Amino acid sequence: MPDLGSSPVGDVLIVTAALLALLYLGLTARPPSALRSLSKTLAVLLLAVAAWLGAGPLLLTLALGLCAVGDFCLSREGEGAFMAGVGAFAAGHLVYIFLFLGQGDSDFARLIQLPQLVGVLVLAVAGLTMVWLLAPRAGALKGPVLAYVPIILGMGLAALTLPLGGGLTGLALVLPAAVAFMASDIVLAFETFVLAEDHPARRVTPYVVWPLYWGAQAGFLLAFLQGQCWIYIG
Repeated sequence: MPDLGSSPVGDVLIVTAALLALLYLGLTARPPSALRSLSKTLAVLLLAVAAWLGAGPLLLTLALGLCAVGDFCLSREGEGAFMAGVGAFAAGHLVYIFLFLGQGDSDFARLIQLPQLVGVLVLAVAGLTMVWLLAPRAGALKGPVLAYVPIILGMGLAALTLPLGGGLTGLALVLPAAVAFMASDIVLAFETFVLAEDHPARRVTPYVVWPLYWGAQAGFLLAFLQGQCWIYIG
């Protein structure tokens, strides 16, 4: 069993979560079912349990748990379930923001320095584009959808306050994971509100959203569990 920075039981849970994520990938374009909801929810909920067992930050466990709640809600049908899912994910994003900004290495000054400044500008353009495209198409959900946009961007900005060095290890994993999370949100928003029901891209989007999203959650988990292990060793 590979050492993923969690407890021994946590490592088993992470591997199990990955297998459930693969199972859900094969179900993602299918109609709602108990198996579909169960595999989607557990694929992230087990990561939350692994974070807790690995003595990860409490905010990490909370964020993963909220995202698992959002997964369950979005796996069901109906506007009520959709709104509950959006609320859970918005809360998860906010907790991630507090988690990132609470790190000792977080520094707002990075947002006006290269290369992070480029990321800030990209986020600004992406946010304006999303508002422009979604506002006239979201209908009765316009308010919640538009309120979700700055929360997504806020998570990206919070990730940009962290150091980028160190390769794909420790806190350097946070930014690519945040980018993947935001990308999954953007693709899902386009699938839900922009693409026509018979658009050919809808055959592909479910298989894009899920790997980006689950990979982001796993990336956040590994970033903070590995970082804690290194602090302990040091």
